[in-house]
Amino acid sequence: MVKVGGALDEEMTRACADIRQLAGQGCSVVVVHGGGAEADRLTGELGRTTRYLTASDGRRSRYTDAAALDALTMAMLGRVKPALVGALSAAGVPAVGLSGADGGLVTARRNRPARVRVDGREQVVRDDLSGRIGAVDPRLLLTLLDGGFVPVVSPPALDPATGLLNVDADRLAARLAVALEADWLIILSNVPGLLRDPGDPASLVTELPAGQLPYYTGLAGGRMKVKLRSAGEAYLAGVARVVLADGRLPSPVLAARAGAGTAFVKGAP
Repeated sequence: MVKVGGALDEEMTRACADIRQLAGQGCSVVVVHGGGAEADRLTGELGRTTRYLTASDGRRSRYTDAAALDALTMAMLGRVKPALVGALSAAGVPAVGLSGADGGLVTARRNRPARVRVDGREQVVRDDLSGRIGAVDPRLLLTLLDGGFVPVVSPPALDPATGLLNVDADRLAARLAVALEADWLIILSNVPGLLRDPGDPASLVTELPAGQLPYYTGLAGGRMKVKLRSAGEAYLAGVARVVLADGRLPSPVLAARAGAGTAFVKGAP
């Protein structure tokens, strides 16, 4: 399982040659991608503004009302995914693009109304179309993998009661890895891994004992907190090798498999 960060933009294609090599060696590979950066660009092109919710505990997330979900879906499925599938295909990889809503792959539950801060003002938000992943049915992915294809998956997911929902791509990758009983979960982004000092690449945490996840999550900021929690959940659920790695490297997937980045290991609190 390889998760490619949306913030990598065109650099996400750096992983394509690695995926071709792994597939050529007989490995089954699933790719998950985000697309927040492209969604922000498209939102601007449409004359809209990307807005965020800040919860009482400081967590910040995208405010996904109907217009934002529309832009996010168009960016994920209309720009990021075709570009990634095209790059994989050009590298000789038989890639197939999917969303979590396809074939009942991922079902989600819409978040309840919550009191948050929006644009500096506290209010109860009732129209956010974000959710938490409820269940994963891997049969479609297994069918494609058995046929020699490389699935490329992204949000949105489907809430049978309310329709499409935005779900976090890192959590999506983690849940898919668990459902598929994957040997590896490699989460690529635009940083070397978890840094003790965000401004110092030399402060990389190379091994993260799973039992100390709360401590290390406290060191992280922004999106890295979500990545750590998602990765930790996958590791604790049985994914043997979980790594947070740098997608900007020339061969980021192979580098992660060889020891680059932050790897989860066994360890007591």
